[in-house]
Amino acid sequence: MKEHFYDKLLNIKTGGDQAGFAKSFHYHRYEPTPYSALEKLFETYEVKSSDHVVDFGCGKGRLNFYIHHYFKAAVAGVEMNESFYHDCIENLDGYSKKHRLPKGKIQFFCCLAEEYNVHPADNKFYFFNPFSIQIFMKITSSILLSFEKAPRKMELLLYYPSQDYIYFLENQTPFQLKEEVVLKELYEQNPFERFLIYELDF
Repeated sequence: MKEHFYDKLLNIKTGGDQAGFAKSFHYHRYEPTPYSALEKLFETYEVKSSDHVVDFGCGKGRLNFYIHHYFKAAVAGVEMNESFYHDCIENLDGYSKKHRLPKGKIQFFCCLAEEYNVHPADNKFYFFNPFSIQIFMKITSSILLSFEKAPRKMELLLYYPSQDYIYFLENQTPFQLKEEVVLKELYEQNPFERFLIYELDF
């Protein structure tokens, strides 16, 4: 029910999942973050209008439009699937017709996640278990390199986090666990139903 409500509110279409299988072992099938999970996350997690959020494996752009609508933050979506990228552009057109959208506040990039050039203003990075640990390590390396060039507070938001991601962050990076948001109704049956927020301060 919430899926239809929010898509209609935002004037976008983000339902469904990926037909068939991803072309590479390293990239996982598309599945949008449930709106109910986003509601729970943002009950406690703060996003400011000055933030720049990057969603790796953004699919059809659901998170991007949700964040901009409620927090007016700048958001970038990175998507390697050309079909989903075109869905993002169509959704951007639909969203813009219904909501005031300053130029450049929502952007989409059609490229491999590890090829995304981390901008000096990017400070929050979202992952819904979109790819293998090898790809995640490459992206984290790019994020840390950007931090070295332009020190700033950074946060990684992980939904449905894999043990590989957690082990890597906690044992091989300077990121520290800041917050855990558990989806109580689902967590009892599935311990992956949670958000983990890691931070790096300067």
